[in-house]
Amino acid sequence: MPTGPHHYREAEQLLARAHHYTYGDGADPVTGHALATEALAHATLAAAAATALNDNSPDEGGMPLKDYRAWQDVAGVRQSEPKSGDH
Repeated sequence: MPTGPHHYREAEQLLARAHHYTYGDGADPVTGHALATEALAHATLAAAAATALNDNSPDEGGMPLKDYRAWQDVAGVRQSEPKSGDH
Protein backbone atom coordinates (compact mmCIF):
# COMPACT_ATOMS: atom_id res chain seq x y z
CA MET A 1 0.00 0.00 0.00
CA PRO A 2 1.55 3.34 -1.00
CA THR A 3 2.25 5.94 1.68
CA GLY A 4 1.63 9.68 1.43
CA PRO A 5 5.16 10.36 0.17
CA HIS A 6 4.82 7.58 -2.42
CA HIS A 7 1.59 9.09 -3.67
CA TYR A 8 3.26 12.51 -3.92
CA ARG A 9 6.20 11.18 -5.95
CA GLU A 10 3.89 9.19 -8.21
CA ALA A 11 1.78 12.31 -8.83
CA GLU A 12 4.88 14.25 -9.84
CA GLN A 13 6.01 11.55 -12.26
CA LEU A 14 2.57 11.12 -13.81
CA LEU A 15 2.16 14.86 -14.21
CA ALA A 16 5.44 15.11 -16.11
CA ARG A 17 4.34 12.27 -18.39
CA ALA A 18 0.93 13.89 -18.86
CA HIS A 19 2.57 17.14 -19.93
CA HIS A 20 4.74 15.27 -22.43
CA TYR A 21 1.77 13.44 -23.95
CA THR A 22 -0.41 16.54 -24.02
CA TYR A 23 2.12 19.03 -25.41
CA GLY A 24 5.25 17.13 -26.49
CA ASP A 25 6.33 15.64 -29.78
CA GLY A 26 3.78 13.11 -30.98
CA ALA A 27 1.17 14.52 -28.63
CA ASP A 28 -1.68 12.23 -27.62
CA PRO A 29 -4.11 14.39 -25.62
CA VAL A 30 -6.29 11.43 -24.60
CA THR A 31 -3.32 9.71 -22.95
CA GLY A 32 -2.19 13.04 -21.50
CA HIS A 33 -5.57 13.65 -19.91
CA ALA A 34 -5.73 10.10 -18.55
CA LEU A 35 -2.28 10.49 -16.95
CA ALA A 36 -3.24 13.90 -15.55
CA THR A 37 -6.35 12.39 -13.98
CA GLU A 38 -4.31 9.61 -12.39
CA ALA A 39 -1.80 12.20 -11.15
CA LEU A 40 -4.65 14.14 -9.56
CA ALA A 41 -5.88 11.03 -7.73
CA HIS A 42 -2.39 10.41 -6.31
CA ALA A 43 -2.02 14.08 -5.35
CA THR A 44 -5.36 13.95 -3.54
CA LEU A 45 -4.28 10.87 -1.57
CA ALA A 46 -0.96 12.54 -0.71
CA ALA A 47 -2.78 15.65 0.51
CA ALA A 48 -5.17 13.56 2.62
CA ALA A 49 -2.23 11.76 4.23
CA ALA A 50 -0.32 14.99 4.89
CA THR A 51 -3.39 16.62 6.40
CA ALA A 52 -4.22 13.62 8.58
CA LEU A 53 -0.64 13.25 9.81
CA ASN A 54 -0.19 16.96 10.47
CA ASP A 55 -1.52 17.18 14.02
CA ASN A 56 -2.12 14.70 16.78
CA SER A 57 -2.59 17.25 19.58
CA PRO A 58 -6.23 16.91 20.67
CA ASP A 59 -5.74 19.69 23.26
CA GLU A 60 -4.83 22.04 20.40
CA GLY A 61 -7.74 21.03 18.17
CA GLY A 62 -5.97 18.11 16.50
CA MET A 63 -7.30 14.61 16.03
CA PRO A 64 -7.43 12.06 18.84
CA LEU A 65 -4.28 9.97 19.19
CA LYS A 66 -6.15 6.76 18.26
CA ASP A 67 -7.17 8.31 14.92
CA TYR A 68 -3.69 9.74 14.34
CA ARG A 69 -2.14 6.31 14.88
CA ALA A 70 -4.62 4.74 12.46
CA TRP A 71 -3.63 7.31 9.81
CA GLN A 72 0.04 6.79 10.59
CA ASP A 73 -0.40 3.05 10.04
CA VAL A 74 -1.94 3.45 6.59
CA ALA A 75 -0.39 6.66 5.27
CA GLY A 76 2.89 7.20 7.11
CA VAL A 77 6.35 6.04 6.18
CA ARG A 78 7.07 2.69 7.75
CA GLN A 79 10.25 2.30 9.77
CA SER A 80 11.59 -0.39 7.43
CA GLU A 81 11.30 1.93 4.41
CA PRO A 82 14.05 4.33 3.41
CA LYS A 83 13.14 7.92 4.13
CA SER A 84 13.09 10.47 1.34
CA GLY A 85 16.66 11.22 0.35
CA ASP A 86 18.04 7.94 1.81
CA HIS A 87 18.95 6.17 -1.43
